[in-house]
Amino acid sequence: MTTQRTVLVTGGNRGIGFAIAEEFLSLGHRVAVTARSGEGPAGALTVRADVTDGASLDAAFAEIEEKLGPIEVVVANAGMTRDTLLLRMSDEDFTTVVDTNLAGAFRVVKRASKGMLKAKFGRIILVSSVVGLLGSAGQVNYSASKSGLIGLARSVTRELGSRGITANVVAPGFIETDMTSELPEQTQADYKKSIPAGRFATASEVAKVIAWLASDDTAYISGAVIPVDGGLGMGH
Repeated sequence: MTTQRTVLVTGGNRGIGFAIAEEFLSLGHRVAVTARSGEGPAGALTVRADVTDGASLDAAFAEIEEKLGPIEVVVANAGMTRDTLLLRMSDEDFTTVVDTNLAGAFRVVKRASKGMLKAKFGRIILVSSVVGLLGSAGQVNYSASKSGLIGLARSVTRELGSRGITANVVAPGFIETDMTSELPEQTQADYKKSIPAGRFATASEVAKVIAWLASDDTAYISGAVIPVDGGLGMGH
């Protein structure tokens, strides 16, 4: 039986983030999600916050701690894309994506770590992507931001690893979401050909791996990159 924890999922109002929040709720945890708009699943505490805005995060953390207690598990999932080829990518296209996906994770982890140090327990899980290591044409900004999460997790592990705190990265491949379902059938078929498993993952499959990394069973796993990609990124 896993100890019930207070869990924060950023970007928990849709897609993988929503599924992650649902999974933690199903296991009996106290779950808060941050969202710029929309709501997390029923049973979760939804707080308005933007990971690029430190003041909004401070307010969100204060509200969550008041209502649910100190945050013991943080899943940095909030992310965005602004895809275009390198020569067309503006400085703003690059910095905006990195500020959300990488600096956003840093801001959330920094705030959460204070309570974790006091508790001598913490689970930090950063949601990266197969393209963080595999690369992807048209996604220089996104790939760089997702790759950066690995250095973040490994440095945090070296700093906080002796205090009962772990920091790991989950790297999903293609997931069945509203976004992938809108792709033309031929494009979907082409993508599936490159995946040894021959299919996209469900969001729930990613969420279950994340919940496992947050459990009492994984105290000795830290600084790891766990791929959930059907074999797409093997060797990277």
